[in-house]
Amino acid sequence: MMWNSNTTPEMDLNKNLINTFKKYATISGIVFILIGLTGIIFPTFMTFTTVMFVAYLMLFAGISAAWMTWISNRKDWAGWLKSFILVGVSILMIFYPMEGVATLGLLFAIYFFTDAFASFGLAFSLKPEKIWWMWLFNAVTSLALGTIFLIDWPFGSLFMVGLLVGISLLFDGIALLWGGTFLNRFEKE
Repeated sequence: MMWNSNTTPEMDLNKNLINTFKKYATISGIVFILIGLTGIIFPTFMTFTTVMFVAYLMLFAGISAAWMTWISNRKDWAGWLKSFILVGVSILMIFYPMEGVATLGLLFAIYFFTDAFASFGLAFSLKPEKIWWMWLFNAVTSLALGTIFLIDWPFGSLFMVGLLVGISLLFDGIALLWGGTFLNRFEKE
């Protein structure tokens, strides 16, 4: 009979969610590790790739914001200002990438400190579990990278952006792989 089943719809949903997470955590972990290793081996290439990615992302965001301002409220000066700033900064980063490298370097230092803060929170929330130390290690690594980056900023940005992004992506990938492995073990128990 259907009513005697030991599982509930919520349990089936959680199992599907866990299986999906395990699959994509493994795939994402491998991709992050490969991109991270590329950044470590070729840091200058990773720096310019990152700067161009951010510049074109900002350009797309600025054009999208202008389009939304145009179709929603053409008199919204704040919307036009946001669009102008995004497009202007992205064009400057495209045509003057070294200044973009220094600016992006400072932003990445902020990112590493934020990543460390979030990873410390996650690590301590998982502390009774065996995986908590991996997130703690990720947090300490991000904190160290942010500190090293600020010490050498702005002169070392050309080398440091790619190298540190590569290292961070490598450890994020390892943490994702361990997370997927942890769920496999957790599910078997």
